Amino acid sequence: MNEKTEQPPTTKEQRRLSGSRYLKLSRLPTLQEVLDRRTRPPLDLFCFYIFLQRESAEDALDFWLDVQQHENMCKAYFKDIKKSGRSIEEEWPEFAQYARTNGSHFAPLLSLSNDHHHHYSQPQSPNPNFGSDSPSPRANQGAEFDSPTLGTATGRERRDTESHGQNARSTAFSPTPSSNINELGQNTNNNTNNGSGIPQNRDRPSMTPSGRMSLRGKFAGERKSKAPTVIARDRAIEKAALVEGAERIYLRYLLPGAEREIYLPPSLRIHNFPISTSQDVSPLIPDLYHAQKVYIFKALEQDAFPRFLRAKAFGNLTPLGSFVRLILGLVCLWGGFVLAFSLIFLDWKPKLTRLWTILPFIFATNLLLSSYYSLSPLLALFNRSETTPFRLIKVKEPYVRKLLTIRALWIELVCILITAILVVIFTVVPGHRL
Repeated sequence: MNEKTEQPPTTKEQRRLSGSRYLKLSRLPTLQEVLDRRTRPPLDLFCFYIFLQRESAEDALDFWLDVQQHENMCKAYFKDIKKSGRSIEEEWPEFAQYARTNGSHFAPLLSLSNDHHHHYSQPQSPNPNFGSDSPSPRANQGAEFDSPTLGTATGRERRDTESHGQNARSTAFSPTPSSNINELGQNTNNNTNNGSGIPQNRDRPSMTPSGRMSLRGKFAGERKSKAPTVIARDRAIEKAALVEGAERIYLRYLLPGAEREIYLPPSLRIHNFPISTSQDVSPLIPDLYHAQKVYIFKALEQDAFPRFLRAKAFGNLTPLGSFVRLILGLVCLWGGFVLAFSLIFLDWKPKLTRLWTILPFIFATNLLLSSYYSLSPLLALFNRSETTPFRLIKVKEPYVRKLLTIRALWIELVCILITAILVVIFTVVPGHRL
């Protein structure tokens, strides 16, 4: 009997499978869809990261991604316990007791022996001063804030640490790599090892020491933390890895005066990392940053994300690109007026020679309207969009391509109309030689 051998997928099949994770949208995406990496350029996570970096607000997105990584590791840890046949009461009794008392958003994975486990899906905000004998009180969840805003210690609202005279934001761009461990505890990246058995993440935007951004790059500089940011999945995740990840987040984003300290309202600030002095791991570790993560998500969703959609779905230029076109447009407009008035005051014959003013006027109107609407019809024609000044990427999102094409055609119609009016005026005006 001939056995059928399974053939590896062809290149065409690989492209089809890799593209299946993208959404086919007839609308603008949501923030969650962008964070889930299910959208195409120019509305993907990479472009959103660059947009936030231009506004000096990328630390908020870094924090959200790192907390998401931390929670995915916690999910993988709980699933490893379940697969081993042990219960959370046996492996981590302190956290089981904490989850029963205060709730945890990991409740569906815990299988706690309690008839009221369905109430655990709404966790209480962890108290950093939590003790083993005192339950933490309920604090405001991130979803309960009316108007969350983005910022850092040097942003919209000054933190109490401003008296130290230090700028909390680092001028060097060094995002922390994050893993793509899904809810099953599996690494979803096609990573390669660096020789130490730890796969390197390739989905987070990073910057090399030369300062050039790359979505598939990794930070080549020396890491300030020796703890790995990606846990190899050839072994079960241990509690020590969860503590290292949580402590790294606290030291980087939440410690007063930290390298990349982010703004949080007073009710969500954590002043001490909740690790006990004994060998027992604090039961707060899995849910420690969940309320802060919800707050940052709502801040991004209400503040930065709508501006990102306006900038990238309805335009294809960066602020610097728009400014350069404004300068060039004014120069062309000046040249058009100089040419038109020169032909009038020289009484140049024949009058049809004045039609040459159409060239500077058409360039001027195109450049000025491109600057005003942050949309270049020429780039829209070739399905290109600026990420950083004068660096282009292909527009792969069909809905965005449609929007840009419609707006580009409208801009061209306005350009033709304005140019026609100017040319007609300067052509029919009688000449008068000075």
